[in-house]
Amino acid sequence: MTTAKTRFDELTARIAEANAAYHTQDAPVMSDAAYDALRREAEALLAAHPELGSAEALAEIGAKPAPKFKKIIHATPMLSLDNIFAPEDFPEFCARIRRFLGLDEAPLAFVAEPKIDGLSISLTYEHHKFLSAATRGDGTEGEDVTANLLTLKSLPLTLPREAPARIEIRGEVYMTKADFLALNEAQEKQFANPRNAAAGSLRQLDASITAQRKLSLFAYAQGESSAPVAQTHWEYLQRLQDWGFSVNPLSKQISEPEAEDFQNSIGIARAKLPYDIDGVVYKLNDLALQNRLGFAGRAPRWAIAWKFPAERASTLLEDIEIQVGRTGALTPRARLTPVNVGGVLVQYATLHNEDEIARKDVRIGDIVELQRAGDVIPQILGVLKRGEHTRPFVFPTHCPVCGSLAVRDAGEAVRRCTGGLSCPAQVTERLIHFCARGAFDIEGMGEKTVVEFYNAGLIKSAADIFRLPEHEAEIAAREGWGKLSAANLTAAIEARRTIALPRFIFALGIRRVGENNAKLLARHYGSYANWRQNMQAATEIGSDARLELGSISGIGPAIATDLAAFFAEPHNLATLDALEDYLTITGAPSAGGADSPLAGKTIVFTGTLSMARPEAKARAESLGAKVTESVSKKTDYVVVGADAGSKAKKAAELGLHILSEDEFRALAGL
Repeated sequence: MTTAKTRFDELTARIAEANAAYHTQDAPVMSDAAYDALRREAEALLAAHPELGSAEALAEIGAKPAPKFKKIIHATPMLSLDNIFAPEDFPEFCARIRRFLGLDEAPLAFVAEPKIDGLSISLTYEHHKFLSAATRGDGTEGEDVTANLLTLKSLPLTLPREAPARIEIRGEVYMTKADFLALNEAQEKQFANPRNAAAGSLRQLDASITAQRKLSLFAYAQGESSAPVAQTHWEYLQRLQDWGFSVNPLSKQISEPEAEDFQNSIGIARAKLPYDIDGVVYKLNDLALQNRLGFAGRAPRWAIAWKFPAERASTLLEDIEIQVGRTGALTPRARLTPVNVGGVLVQYATLHNEDEIARKDVRIGDIVELQRAGDVIPQILGVLKRGEHTRPFVFPTHCPVCGSLAVRDAGEAVRRCTGGLSCPAQVTERLIHFCARGAFDIEGMGEKTVVEFYNAGLIKSAADIFRLPEHEAEIAAREGWGKLSAANLTAAIEARRTIALPRFIFALGIRRVGENNAKLLARHYGSYANWRQNMQAATEIGSDARLELGSISGIGPAIATDLAAFFAEPHNLATLDALEDYLTITGAPSAGGADSPLAGKTIVFTGTLSMARPEAKARAESLGAKVTESVSKKTDYVVVGADAGSKAKKAAELGLHILSEDEFRALAGL
């Protein structure tokens, strides 16, 4: 039986495969729309099942650089963009900016740029001379394609003296539609589209091959810079043009209310453009505001990619299957007669939960309309034609795997199997999660291997995984294995005996504790021993440890309850004891701002500040502070704004260090 976790792992595995094919092999295995569909489906699963992880589970950008190129570390990471797909999404994006910065309702100013479908590149200039070029790679480390970039006649080799002494200029290498057609006509190997042709041409070990192909470059962003270049993004684009770079001529300064009209106009012009685009990127024009907003996960808070509308199709809903996740969540999935939606064959679509089925009244035998939201995740929009003799779907009240009662708690949309560790689906899904990327990331311990070893009795708990090297000969003798593959598995397991605390916490599969929350916990408690001690103490309602846990910014009471429930179970403590015998769990990575006076300090904000509360918290955390919601003896600073209430009073009673907003700003370098 396929579960939500199984599907999520399948999606992330396909995303990883697509990343490698797209970024390092120049042989895409799917269209950009199909890739987006996979990401969106994975994001939808995370939204419906927080226990699967967090959005950071999908935070990896691109793919690891191919081994055939030398590597270049990006001084400033090359991250990605969040996407929107409908007119109503843009005002919400703007509202998030206002909430974060505490701005009034005045329209925001943006620069709108067509989203070029090419290969992202970072160009480094030092002492005003071109130094190197690197692909995006995994966002942190890219491939050195300096020799290949030198073949582009449009590349400025020097910058004027007024340019910074060192600067990273970013853009997109692309191939026009006309040059793409000419290239395909002139050679036997046929590229699928201009983007693939540009990537394949740029990523040649022999730069003379690149020189024979017509590549173009649009510059549009800045990485590291030793000195300011402009005060607005529009001024920065003008500066790039002054320095000899090509900037997309359709880029335009717009006010917030003008975005929808601009989006529609570009959509109409799209087919006649000489290059491929798949949307429009909207960037806040004020660079100072960009700097204040910063990044959330893998994307900036100050920019968004508005993609063009999704394609739709209709097909038969053949069955509704129930998947069981590691926390027992029962998730319905529609099995469809395969249909092509925008170049991708779709056979399954998520139905989220029983309320969603009832709301749309989808039934087995119906003809349904499908959409890949943002050209990404398959979702059923509704019923086009009712099938004959159909009946409303009855959601099961018992687990389809172990037969245990499935209950739905008040206020929750999810029904869960009560079988716990007696349910094979939950046990195997927990083990699959434990080995997955973001957790222990054990190569060779994918879904099929975990299920095989579980059924064979080789593993029943997480600690058993680290006993597998003792069974290497037995594994080698199994069908489909052999000495080499068994030895490789042993090596992969041995390589994971040391693990960082955030990964370890995430690997445990505690409900609602995804990668982001695991990092919050690890940063707050610092070490495994301190975290475990506090979590066990937090099982007592009303204890200082429980109050501290619930007050961590980003954790809150619901997650604290789930953590306490995990540590209240003797079998979970036994699992931790067993794992401690095999592992070295290192402390949380040091936070940024190690030299800041706020590093390592626990801070509480109370009262009304002149700066927005989210921005104040983000600034403190970026400097290595721990932000909590309640005052305790462990609090180092209480930042008090206007009309502060009980928190300020308690801070005074405890004799804590109270800061005014101005004092906090001084410590934070604002």
